[in-house]
Amino acid sequence: MLSTRSLFDEIYRNDEAYQLFCSIAAGGEDQGGWENERITALTRDPVLAPKIARHGADERKHGRIFTQLLHKRSLPKVAVPAEADYCMLLERQGVGLSHERLNSEVPLTEREIITYLAHSRVTEQRAAEQMRQLVKVYGDNPDLGRAMRMISADEDNHLAYCHEELLRFIAEGHGPYIRHVLETSARGEIRTHRDVGLAVTSRMARILRWPRWQLAVVTAGVHALYLYDLAFGWRRMVKLRMPERRNALGTPAPPHSEHELL
Repeated sequence: MLSTRSLFDEIYRNDEAYQLFCSIAAGGEDQGGWENERITALTRDPVLAPKIARHGADERKHGRIFTQLLHKRSLPKVAVPAEADYCMLLERQGVGLSHERLNSEVPLTEREIITYLAHSRVTEQRAAEQMRQLVKVYGDNPDLGRAMRMISADEDNHLAYCHEELLRFIAEGHGPYIRHVLETSARGEIRTHRDVGLAVTSRMARILRWPRWQLAVVTAGVHALYLYDLAFGWRRMVKLRMPERRNALGTPAPPHSEHELL
């Protein structure tokens, strides 16, 4: 029976598929780390800047974890296909701050910081959901379980932080702009997630030599999720609520511990 667990198990058992999966994950996390580092450097808010730095440190740690998972199987990272580069495709959709802006030395305006937080709130929703799924699939796997749980906990913290900071800006009178950026970001993310999903599915089908019916079923699943998100699911990406855990990124990142997991 074709299921999410069986698909991920198939990827895990095949070196080339696993190599692509971990390389895409590591590349996305590294890119997120760089973006947060640049945003930290351009943020003059003394309270917010350390939280953004913590966010970036977590993303860098996740990139190292996926790289170490490859090394554990003596596999090098491979280049991320352009059509599966989630971060760059988001930028082309106009989601978040451009690389050109982040490469400047001009401090971010308040609205640009809000744009960053809204973009992060949307993308961290997707990341948190995907990591919970991976914990369900790989939670009892001796090679992956602890690493997936650590990353999942971090993503939940990132999501909590975005909720709390955006609610703070709403209290300061930025509600209409925040709602606009959240909805725009959600629409762009939904399209990007579909496009990346189709690209990765196509690559995995070739690597794993799926029969046509299996490719058709998985492709239909990607399109079905897109249509659901377009019609209903986008609402979960734009709602804001005060998280149970407050100040989730209010402390420095703990010492690097990814090697202890692998």
